[in-house]
Amino acid sequence: MLQSGDIAPVFSLPDADMEIFDLASALGKQHVVLYFYPRDKTPGCTLQAADFSDHEDDFARHDCIVVGVSPDDCLTHAEFRDQEGLSVRLLSDSDTDVCKLYQVWREKEVDGVKKMGVRRSTFVIDKDGVIRHALYDVAPRGHVAAVFELVKELGKKPCKMKS
Repeated sequence: MLQSGDIAPVFSLPDADMEIFDLASALGKQHVVLYFYPRDKTPGCTLQAADFSDHEDDFARHDCIVVGVSPDDCLTHAEFRDQEGLSVRLLSDSDTDVCKLYQVWREKEVDGVKKMGVRRSTFVIDKDGVIRHALYDVAPRGHVAAVFELVKELGKKPCKMKS
């Protein structure tokens, strides 16, 4: 699993408007909160996306952007965004390549059936591309407030990269 101090793997994915988001282009300019979630339009995912959207300006005041990633396609993301009034950028990882890159694609058991799915996870990445916080199996309720506290600390302390 990726940990604090690791270099964040760079990637490019399309968003709900089919425009490409390239992590490398954000680095050097902004911190990034990268959160992975299982599916659009589910209660926990809706709560989390709405909460991040409601606090997007707070994150922006700390030079931070928030992007969400799930295996849903761009059209599903657009419908989800429009139905829920979301403002955070939702990225489509329909091939699950980025989920695998961040090691959040795993086997789950639901009602006795094993299947692959996204492990709800959040990575706080600093402007230098270093993962400052790697949070796995997060609960949607209260998560955004906790992540915001971590982002506020980014400007206050240096982080050593792992070699």
